[in-house]
Amino acid sequence: MKIATYNAASIRARLPLTLDWLAENEPDVLAIQETKVEDDKFPLSDFEDLGYHVAIHGQKSWNGVALLSRSPLQNVRTGFGDDLFPTDCRIISADIDGIPVINTYVPNGNTVGSEKFEYKLAWMDRFAKYLRERYRPDEPLIWLGDINVARKPEDVYDSPKLLGGIGHHPDEFARLDTILDFGLIDTFRMFTTEGGNYTFWDFTVPNGFKRNIGWRIDHIYATEVLASLCKECVIDRDARTRERPSDHTFVTATFNL
Repeated sequence: MKIATYNAASIRARLPLTLDWLAENEPDVLAIQETKVEDDKFPLSDFEDLGYHVAIHGQKSWNGVALLSRSPLQNVRTGFGDDLFPTDCRIISADIDGIPVINTYVPNGNTVGSEKFEYKLAWMDRFAKYLRERYRPDEPLIWLGDINVARKPEDVYDSPKLLGGIGHHPDEFARLDTILDFGLIDTFRMFTTEGGNYTFWDFTVPNGFKRNIGWRIDHIYATEVLASLCKECVIDRDARTRERPSDHTFVTATFNL
C-alpha cells in the first residue's frame, strides 16, 4: 500500500497540481487537508475519473478533509462522534482494505495563550481519547495528515528561536506524546533522522522554500504491526516547486502488505 498526505490549502486552487501528482505517483490512498470547500462543490468527478473512491467532510472557506482510495472506503466516519467540535471539519476516517486510516487537520492554534491555542490543546486531548475509544494499539492503524506540531528540534529550521511558539511549544509536545503513547510510530523518522527535511514552507517568508526555512508538520504514523512493514517514507520537495503550489507538500509512505 502506498499512502500519501497533502495539505492542499484549497483543493480547487490546487486541483491541476493534485491530479498531475496522482497520475504520476499513483498512490493507493491520498489524505487531503484544508480542502476549503463545501461537500457539494468538491471536485469529485475529477478524482473518480482517475479511479479513486472519495469520502469528504468539508465546509466553506475553512478546514475540510478528504480521503481518496483506489479500494472502496468502508465505515466512513467524520468528527469525533459526539457533541464536541460539531462543526469542526478536521477529521475523517475509513477502513481501506481492512486497515483503519484516520486523516486529520489538527488546529493551528494561532497564538500561544489565545483561545485558539487552548482549543488546539483541547482538540488534541480529545483525539487522544478518540484513539483509545475506537482502536487497539496491537492492530493495524494509520494516522496521517497536517498535525501542526513540529515535535523535535530537527523538525524546524531554528528550534532555539521557535521553541515556545505555535507549532513548537512544550504543551503541544506533551499532547502529541500522549497521542503517540497509544502505540503510534513516526514512519518518516524510521528512515531519516537528520534535520532539514520539511513539509511546510511559509509563503510569507521571503524565498523561504529556496532557503529551506521550513517545518515538518505533515506526518504519517502507524501502529507497530504496520510500521514493521513500512519500506519507505519520503517527502516530495519537487511538488512544492510546481505552478501554484500549496505551502505544504506531499508525504508518502509505502507498506509491504
